[in-house]
Amino acid sequence: MAAQHVTLSVTGMTCASCSGRVARALTRTPGVVAATVNLASEQAEIDFDATQIVPSRLAAVIEQAGYGVITEQADIPITGMTCASCAARVEQALKKTPGVLDATVNLASEHASVTFAPASVDWSDLVAAIERAGYGVIDERGVAGTTEDVEAVARARDLAQRRQKLMVAALLTAPLFILSMGRDFGLVAPVLIGAGAEMARTMSGPLHTMMGHIPARDDLLNWLFLLLATPVQFYAGRDFYVHAWRALKNRTATMDTLIAVGSSAAYFYSLTLMLTGLAGHVYFETAAVIITLILVGKYLEARAKSQTGAAIKALIGLQPKMARVLRGGQEVDVPAAEVRRGEIVIVRPGEKIPVDGVVISGASSIDESLVTGESMPVEKREGDSVIGATLNRGGSFHMRATRVGRETALAQIIALVQQAQGSRAPVQRLVDRVAAVFVPIVLVIALVTFLAWFFIGGTGFTQAMIFAVAVLVIACPCALGLATPTAIMVGVGTGAAHGILIKNAESLERAGSVRAVVFDKTGTITVGKPAVTDVVEYSHVQHSTYNVSMFSVPSDDRNELLQLAASAERGSEHPLGEAIVRAAQERGLPLARPERFEAVAGHGVIAVLEDRTVLIGNPALMREWSIDTAALDADVERLQAEGKTAMLVAADGEALGVIAVADTVKPTSRAAIDTLRRQGIAIAMVTGDNRRTAEAIGREVGLEPEEVYAEVRPAEKAQVIRELQAGEQRVPGGATPATPRRIVAMVGDGINDAPALAQADVGIAIGAGADVALETADITLMRGDLRSVAQAIDLSRRTVRTIRWNLFWAFIYNVILIPLAAGALYPFTGWQLSPMLAAGAMAFSSVFVVTNSLRLRGTRLR
Repeated sequence: MAAQHVTLSVTGMTCASCSGRVARALTRTPGVVAATVNLASEQAEIDFDATQIVPSRLAAVIEQAGYGVITEQADIPITGMTCASCAARVEQALKKTPGVLDATVNLASEHASVTFAPASVDWSDLVAAIERAGYGVIDERGVAGTTEDVEAVARARDLAQRRQKLMVAALLTAPLFILSMGRDFGLVAPVLIGAGAEMARTMSGPLHTMMGHIPARDDLLNWLFLLLATPVQFYAGRDFYVHAWRALKNRTATMDTLIAVGSSAAYFYSLTLMLTGLAGHVYFETAAVIITLILVGKYLEARAKSQTGAAIKALIGLQPKMARVLRGGQEVDVPAAEVRRGEIVIVRPGEKIPVDGVVISGASSIDESLVTGESMPVEKREGDSVIGATLNRGGSFHMRATRVGRETALAQIIALVQQAQGSRAPVQRLVDRVAAVFVPIVLVIALVTFLAWFFIGGTGFTQAMIFAVAVLVIACPCALGLATPTAIMVGVGTGAAHGILIKNAESLERAGSVRAVVFDKTGTITVGKPAVTDVVEYSHVQHSTYNVSMFSVPSDDRNELLQLAASAERGSEHPLGEAIVRAAQERGLPLARPERFEAVAGHGVIAVLEDRTVLIGNPALMREWSIDTAALDADVERLQAEGKTAMLVAADGEALGVIAVADTVKPTSRAAIDTLRRQGIAIAMVTGDNRRTAEAIGREVGLEPEEVYAEVRPAEKAQVIRELQAGEQRVPGGATPATPRRIVAMVGDGINDAPALAQADVGIAIGAGADVALETADITLMRGDLRSVAQAIDLSRRTVRTIRWNLFWAFIYNVILIPLAAGALYPFTGWQLSPMLAAGAMAFSSVFVVTNSLRLRGTRLR
């Protein structure tokens, strides 16, 4: 039994029965040896068997009992990881630390994301665990500047050190390789001394073919080779030895083990020949070229990996440094981080908005493209919300700060993207299992290769060693470890650049398998705000109907009815009345102020304007005032059939016309649905509205009546999703799923959409929606444009395709080249893979995987 102890801080306990309930829930859990719960300290002391239960499960047991557990999240930058085995070792070391509930290590970003119980473990314990495993931590605490600045400096320093070692290795290896190959091909004469010179005079034939029979130490070139190779081996290649030794102390093996063993075999074999006076060919150039080529690959890989986080760096770079605020009646420039909630901030043309807020005076056009992906500037006036880090293109304005520091939209976006980039995709689980045993298996293969060629193949010690070294050097666990996380990092970053925020890697992977998309109506397909759509004017001399979008001349006589109605509704707080007033104001119509205003509940309004009594409302209000509306009945029925609210307008006892108000469809909704259909995805709309209104909206965006689910209560929306997932309800117009289980996405924006978003395989929330919807969703669209749904699915499919290609290359590379390196073709063709070529192939494989992932950065989403 692997006994461990953990202390968890529990919230929500109010009495002794609460603590007893938590204790009973814990003690009944298999794997828990003992549990005591202290009500006064609000802590649970738990002894458990780590082979039967993990700490995160203990926290889940407490939460299932109806209480909370206090946890903290730490994001730790790590140095020294070179392959998937390294990442697995760090993760294992963190998970074994008492108090750590969960840990995930990302090789591509070189970060560990740790969830821990602060009552049991702190930052220093986490750092100590990582360092005991043989790796370093970039500790930015107490250092001036932001976390990102400190880490960037540390990463840049590490890259500079890599470059320095690479330059030394390259400068020494180049002459070593040229001289060695020149001697082997007879282009450079050996410089023989002592017994070697005497032997050469007695031999016949080209001298370079006889070198295997001359003592290695009798050729001065070999001593030059030793002089050139030694700094490469022990200075440029020092990190391979350091990491391999640390891995050995932890009874494991990594890529560094393979490189250290492979290059050392060639170097120390040659050194043995030199010191003992034995005859034979030295392989100093092989050892040096192996290390140099691996350093080239690692340097290029590090540079490429730094580009995978370009999107998050761009977001961090958007954060304004300074803000201009009103304090004590004076304009004061302060760091943006010091702006307080509620303060008045002044923003001038060309400046970035420092924090989130609401415009209280002035107006401007704001460029939100870098945050939301919206390419066109957005007009903002008094009462409108603005997002921090967006660019003020037009006039100056005053705003009241509503969200500051980590509460701002940009700070939350950065946190979400970082969390998603560090998360693990389901496909990574297979890779982790392979990586855990990869290096030990390669070491065994190399040993078997040596023994087989030496004892069975009869090739001799030197040739058997060459085969074994080639196997050690060509094996590449790095490509396996980088295949998935690099693609996830770039994919999530690309999404953020397009205003698509992805919660985690699993959501990104699953979105590509979506076969049906269910849209909420209000605020998703539609704007979510009533607007005037039609005006029907009636008099004894004319009867004309026109859509308000056709208004082009503000002084046109056709606007008189709208002007009269808006003046009457000027004192109204009803959404329909506000829509009429807004329509008149947008067309520049001058409005009078009513002398008297009365809202009649359920009927409409009555207002007096310049001694005229104006009525706006439903037929019941008109009947009550004995106004004849028979001539307008057909128009009222037609407008209602279109899902619009028709309001009759009368003045001084005479009907003047009808104004229709409706929640209008977003201009891009129809195009978004058409795009999804072309991707082979079925579409449905669900709403609580009546069927007539719902079907009218459905027709406008190209939906069939059977694709519209109307009069669905909030709790029933999740049930609709379940039925679609189970295939119990067929959504026409889309591809038939290959299995009865259909992957369904739900798109919504409101609180009542949260259950459906949670039930869906992929929940997609509109960024302007309620916070609870955003928290529940797997993907958040910063823009209200539904075309982003198709873009998110397209991005997912491209990312998954990239991951599959990366994994295919990483696996097929090792499956094919390891047998070739072991000499599979040698008995038939006499061809063998040189360890130097093996090192080049190994270096190329990692660079290929990273650069292939980087291609996603140039993706143009449809």
